[in-house]
Amino acid sequence: MSSVPRILAFAGSARADSINRKLVHISAEGARAAGADVTELDFRDLPMPLYDGDLEASEGLPANVIAFKELLMAHQGLLIAAPEYNSSITPLLKNAIDWASRPGPDESPLACFENKVAALMSTSPGGLGGLRGLVHVRSILGNCKVLVLPDQVAIPRAFSAFDSEGMLSDAKQKDSVEKLGVTLTGILAKLG
Repeated sequence: MSSVPRILAFAGSARADSINRKLVHISAEGARAAGADVTELDFRDLPMPLYDGDLEASEGLPANVIAFKELLMAHQGLLIAAPEYNSSITPLLKNAIDWASRPGPDESPLACFENKVAALMSTSPGGLGGLRGLVHVRSILGNCKVLVLPDQVAIPRAFSAFDSEGMLSDAKQKDSVEKLGVTLTGILAKLG
């Protein structure tokens, strides 16, 4: 491997005890074990206003949007745990993508998404594990020029799936989530 794959890992949730943030952490550990340099992002550290074209026109991109875009530009891969709200993407995640899609000075639209590879996962208290929302996330990212891997994981019954340490109790589920990080790392290494 000529260079170490750099992966940005985050969940589309800002809850203090986010189950999706626990999930993406497990995948991030798999990526680290496979040799990736992983940055875990908590959107509570980068609050962004709701996207507003008038705000953008009058003030430019907010500082936290610029910081998020810089993180995206500095990483080749994305590990995203996407909670499902009413069978779709969360407002937090959609808003972050919408802001990041806006070009900065001397930058083309979607520049921070070009040539990125993403792996998706979700967990939910319901029986489908957030699977319906992943369809929308996949579509949005694909339209933003992100190559989304076909493999994904959806963990159902989330409130009983994790132990007190924030790990998945079921070894097969844990392995499948870690494998997403391993797979993404391997693909990035081959592309790099």
